[in-house]
Amino acid sequence: MPEDKPAPTGFQALEAVEVTTPDNVRFVVRVKPQDDPTAPVVLVLPAMAMKAKFYYPLVKALHNEGLSVATADLRAQGESTPSLEDSGNFGYREMVETDLPAIIEAVAKRFPGAALHVFGHSLGGQTALLHAAADPGRIAGLCLFATGSVFWRAFPPERRLSVLAGGRYIGSVSKLRGRWPGGLFVPAPVAGRVMTDWCYQNLTGRYRLGGSKRNYAPLLRELTMPVMAISLDNDELGPKSNVDYLCTRIPRAKLTRRHWDAESGVVENLDHFGWIKDSPAVAGKVAEWITHAA
Repeated sequence: MPEDKPAPTGFQALEAVEVTTPDNVRFVVRVKPQDDPTAPVVLVLPAMAMKAKFYYPLVKALHNEGLSVATADLRAQGESTPSLEDSGNFGYREMVETDLPAIIEAVAKRFPGAALHVFGHSLGGQTALLHAAADPGRIAGLCLFATGSVFWRAFPPERRLSVLAGGRYIGSVSKLRGRWPGGLFVPAPVAGRVMTDWCYQNLTGRYRLGGSKRNYAPLLRELTMPVMAISLDNDELGPKSNVDYLCTRIPRAKLTRRHWDAESGVVENLDHFGWIKDSPAVAGKVAEWITHAA
């Protein structure tokens, strides 16, 4: 007789909600619900090339704060299918205008009596912000964590020219190959149009989603929902100046701005990814903000 497979544990043991987009991309939304169906729910969106399971410590910590939590991989990452190797080329437009509406609808159906907030890390924050600007009705609040504009002039002065040169190189390679193989700011492979969209913002400071009919600049200016923007003192990928610049793009938002350094005493790990080790502290601050933003 075949041996029974061991029961899944950790991230894989979370409830799974399957989502399929109109262009046949499949996502697995992992859910950790509260007993109270009206408890606020937080959708955690990953950074570029990061898997949703990386955020499992944050999922648990947010749940411990009394929140229901959901998370899903970005397109062609982690549990989403097809994989990057089997996907056609895609960019921000697909993630913002196809994937997020399907994922958010699934979360809203799973928690029909709960206010839905989004916690977006880096690219996850950018895509969530663009989606919220175009379709604000579904989301009660948005936490942008280590999410800054990649506009080269938004970086500290001593880094601007190197960031500009790096962006030109990334854009050229991504356009030529149809995929970014990894290196520089993004060590893992990424779809080519994701990186050319990234490079357009790097050069101009504006969002232009390849193939989209939407003009996101005026939509961002009209966004009025509660937004919490958090930067970390040792974050070279999303430094304070970049987060500050992105916040100027949403002048009507109900903005709560936080910069955490060693003196803040909130987290010990102040870099772009190391903060996950301080998930309980991060979750406490996010939950406190959600309570007041609701």
